[in-house]
Amino acid sequence: MIQCPSCGRRQGPRLICESCGAPLGAEVDGFAAFSFPRKLVLDTAALERVYHDLSRQIHPDRFAQGSAQLRDASLRSTALLTRSYRTLRDPIARGLYWLELRGEKLADHNKTVPPELAELVFEVQDELGELREAGCDVPRLRERTRVRHKELETAINSLQSDLARNFERWDAGGNPQQLSAELKAVLSKIAYLRTLIRDVDRELENLKAA
Repeated sequence: MIQCPSCGRRQGPRLICESCGAPLGAEVDGFAAFSFPRKLVLDTAALERVYHDLSRQIHPDRFAQGSAQLRDASLRSTALLTRSYRTLRDPIARGLYWLELRGEKLADHNKTVPPELAELVFEVQDELGELREAGCDVPRLRERTRVRHKELETAINSLQSDLARNFERWDAGGNPQQLSAELKAVLSKIAYLRTLIRDVDRELENLKAA
């Protein structure tokens, strides 16, 4: 139980006191911070509205003249709310957080290149190696790299659609073990593609600087 630093009421962990609306400073999960059910499919517009509303209610400026305990609770609740918002508004971060809540980690499934991406990964790395060896801004290589960048972005968009379908099945009550494996597979592919895009972006920047 948590005791409100403002009115003294004892209650279960939550972001804001049920009685007086003061921040409690309690550690709660991201969904509970917004009083949302643990569902992966979220209304991001509603998430943003609630975030701004709660931010105003618990902002440290409102409690600048309060007790040290109340000011500390405001700071901790504000930090938790901001962290939760940034996590839940991004589907990829939300998926990773979902695994964390289940006591799982993507790293356990992310030690090798996904087989479906192996050929693409090697092709991109070969092309980037050729670009580095050229040592100058070769129009043909630059254009090929830009085309590859668009292909990688398209692939990530497709995987995000797969991620959305996985979220829907979680919320519908599908098999957790199967859905967890699918979620890890999709997130692993996205992670590798993001790494490739960073590599491509870096090489394109190096060409500009050359």
